[in-house]
Amino acid sequence: MLPAVVKLCCGISYPHLRSMSGLQRTAVAVISKEITQMKHWAQIKHHIGKPAEPKTEVAVSEDQLFYIQHGKEALRKAVSMLEDGEGWKLEIQENNGDVICSKVIPGAGKVFRLEAVLEASLDDLYDLLFVRVENMHEWNPSIQRVKVLKRAGPETIVTHEVSAETAGNLIGQRDFLSVRHSCKEKSCLYLGGAAIQLESFPPQAGFVRAEDGPTCIVIKALDEDTRKSSFTWLLNMDVKGWLPKSIVNQGLPRAQLDFTRHLRKRLSLR
Repeated sequence: MLPAVVKLCCGISYPHLRSMSGLQRTAVAVISKEITQMKHWAQIKHHIGKPAEPKTEVAVSEDQLFYIQHGKEALRKAVSMLEDGEGWKLEIQENNGDVICSKVIPGAGKVFRLEAVLEASLDDLYDLLFVRVENMHEWNPSIQRVKVLKRAGPETIVTHEVSAETAGNLIGQRDFLSVRHSCKEKSCLYLGGAAIQLESFPPQAGFVRAEDGPTCIVIKALDEDTRKSSFTWLLNMDVKGWLPKSIVNQGLPRAQLDFTRHLRKRLSLR
């Protein structure tokens, strides 16, 4: 509806375009940009909303289809949370431009959104954060290990992750069992995930099993520099255990900043 209205308005005012003020021209440019973004979001929603289909002729089991759908649904829900721009409150603003905001969402609790700019391409980040996720402990001391338990096609994996016992970790050591799903476009990368339960992999002795709610990372190539990317991370986590909410709400955004710092350090070594 919005594109149609804009086209109609532009058609009516075309004879007067040459006499437009700077403010009017800016408004038209902003509306055009919004329409482009709407079309892009529609393409992404179409991708993550489609029934899972194998990209090759290799048979896909019911279990694999379940993981794929679980991952796609987690990504869809997480992107919807990010799209809702109302109610976000500033938590932390770093000197390097990194910003963390928070919001309380019914059914999800308090979630945190980190926004940063990284000096890396989409391919670099896709490789580090998804393709070679099992190597994450090599550059992130907050992670003890990540193991891929199942692969449901090239875009969906089931992982077991164990956090490390590090100094200053307010939340403590946790383990996670999650489905991770990726959606890679030409100029945008989406990584989503959520907790899953498997009878074959119950909670491990000695760990508190935390749960990722629908969570995602959205990475977009910057138009003016393809070697830089905007990095938006929605963290939605139930850490379980008996920790006070005040401790959890301090620890989660701090963990986001630490992760981003370690990621930047790893990227600088390329």
